[in-house]
Amino acid sequence: MTAGKMPALPSCEMDPKPSQTRLSRQGALEQSTHHRATQPFLPEWGSAGYINAVLSFSTCWNSSRHSSGQAVAEEICGLGFRRIELGHGLRAPMVAELLAAKERVGFEVSSVHCFCPLPPEVIVDNPDCYEFTSHRPEDRRRATRLAIQTIDMAERFGASTVVVHAGRVRTLRESENLRRLAAKGNLFDKEYSRAKLEAVKKREAVSETYLQRSLDCLAEVADHAAKMGVTLGIENREDYEAVPSEREIENLLHRLEASNVGYWHDFGHAQIKHNLGLISHDQWLERIGSRAVGCHVHDVKWPFSDHQAPFTGEIPFEKLVPRLSKTAEFVFEMSPRVSREAILAAKERWQTLFNS
Repeated sequence: MTAGKMPALPSCEMDPKPSQTRLSRQGALEQSTHHRATQPFLPEWGSAGYINAVLSFSTCWNSSRHSSGQAVAEEICGLGFRRIELGHGLRAPMVAELLAAKERVGFEVSSVHCFCPLPPEVIVDNPDCYEFTSHRPEDRRRATRLAIQTIDMAERFGASTVVVHAGRVRTLRESENLRRLAAKGNLFDKEYSRAKLEAVKKREAVSETYLQRSLDCLAEVADHAAKMGVTLGIENREDYEAVPSEREIENLLHRLEASNVGYWHDFGHAQIKHNLGLISHDQWLERIGSRAVGCHVHDVKWPFSDHQAPFTGEIPFEKLVPRLSKTAEFVFEMSPRVSREAILAAKERWQTLFNS
């Protein structure tokens, strides 16, 4: 793909201006070249299933109801999972207990979600407590330091990947109105079309400022991750205000020029945008799937109830999963409300479909 021209995205997402796609990191960041040889992650779908055949499971399902890290790991392992993603929301003492229990309980850590551990000054779990796109420089610096700490934690656990939220356009509040109209069944009428077009126009007018802020922080984070042998996965989000949008992700990866940075696909978040008419889930994965280093797997019940057990909602996993790289990590990311029985049923069906 050339830097100056990108193929059209599905639905109403618009192509970037050619001048923007030619921009790169600024200043001294352009001098760092030790991991610049960018290669795409190539899909390798076949009858033998996925290389990462062993599913991973996120601690976001049960960390809030345990006071011990070991208890969190034991409950997950009791479901038959031996690979765990350390989710956001884990406080430092629980992370230390998980590290101490790793060999004793017998689990591996596949990935770590920023920020881990949760910053001590943050009272309620919020992965967006500090953002790379904040208008406050001190918040951007704090977000960068916390992401670097998460990378260091991933290295201590032997995890290969850190999942990152890249920020959001805080001056916009368009998703709430789009959801309200869609939930009323107005997805195909003129009112919704006008609201969606207006949201796109507002986003396009300010997107470059926020994208550059995110790039400036991600450049430092990616350099540190490369030194630690860790891959960064930039996660898609469910809100239209999130950075990067689907239109922006390839632009961001191109400008970042880091071979240890890829796309992290959240099935539920993409389906919510699909339900809003902002993307086609299938077309988007057909386009970006080869660059996915991992996925959060959960289902969505119409219109926006996500983090449900796979195969209980409307996501066509059988069709979408083959769009992804054979080496991608698959992490079940369930709501705490999902039952043990639903998880076991989803795990069995997943293994039958994709790991046999």
